Amino acid sequence: MKIKDLTKEELEAMSYDDIAFMILNESNKKMKINELFKKVCDTLDLGEKVFEEKIADFFEVLSTDQRFIMLKEGFWDLKSRHTVNNIVIDEEDEEDILDGVLEEQDDFEEEQHDDTYYEEDETEDQTEDDLKDLVIIDDEDSGSLD
Repeated sequence: MKIKDLTKEELEAMSYDDIAFMILNESNKKMKINELFKKVCDTLDLGEKVFEEKIADFFEVLSTDQRFIMLKEGFWDLKSRHTVNNIVIDEEDEEDILDGVLEEQDDFEEEQHDDTYYEEDETEDQTEDDLKDLVIIDDEDSGSLD
């Protein structure tokens, strides 16, 4: 169904993101957020004041709605038109990413090892403290106490 086929009541019952979805779908092109929200406002016969007051809320809605994707230079489009295959990572970037992951893993392992080391030291120190007042009595000394 197209926007022009909907009645004013049907449009008013729809959310801004649903109308934006229909606009992007029908136009078959990406749009900047100002342009897209202006078309939503025009579709609903909302004035410039509403546009200015609600543009930030509209941005938040698009950002959280999984049907939309923000592209370079502030353009928005339907996520269904874009695939993961469009992401290009050259070999140098791939190596940098892998190096970063490996460094993070090494740091994590060192932290884990360090924690274990300190726990062992604390246990030894506690044991030594517990035994510092201990007096050792030889068998010879025990007889003199009788």
